[in-house]
Amino acid sequence: MEVKIFIGLVPILSMDLTNKFFQIIMRKKLNCVNGPTKWIFLILLIINACAMGNDKNDLEKIKKEILDTEKAFTSMAKKDGVAKAFLNYAAEDAVLNRNDILIKGKTAIKSYFENQTLRDVNLNWTPDFVSVSKSGDLAYTYGHYTFSATNPTGENISAKGIFHTVWKRQKDGLWKFVWD
Repeated sequence: MEVKIFIGLVPILSMDLTNKFFQIIMRKKLNCVNGPTKWIFLILLIINACAMGNDKNDLEKIKKEILDTEKAFTSMAKKDGVAKAFLNYAAEDAVLNRNDILIKGKTAIKSYFENQTLRDVNLNWTPDFVSVSKSGDLAYTYGHYTFSATNPTGENISAKGIFHTVWKRQKDGLWKFVWD
């Protein structure tokens, strides 16, 4: 445990400081490690430090993936319809929150859209913010949306507000929403 605390320091230490650092560690904490084993231990620590978590560049790349996914999602909603887009981008275990009712699972989401009586549905949204988990497998976005449609009586309805979507990377590497 004590050695793990120092792992993050290894890449920034000069070779001279690294050698002194490990002499202290080896003498005080790992008396049984010396000679070539010390250098193998050093190399393993450096490799471990370099492999820890996603770095900032990776997280920025993932943010771009999420924004690209959002853009494709909204484009599909405009081109092919809201129902088709939502079903395409929903994970199997996705949850929609509609009018304080939770619609759980892709099958329920499909049923929800099949039972809609609105016509000429138009939904537009743009993410204003995206954040990615350090592990790189979860992300969330939020931003503004506008909605318009015609109800069964022919009345035009509209709404605007804030959306919040949680994204999860799937086993195939694609991003699907798990909460909207």
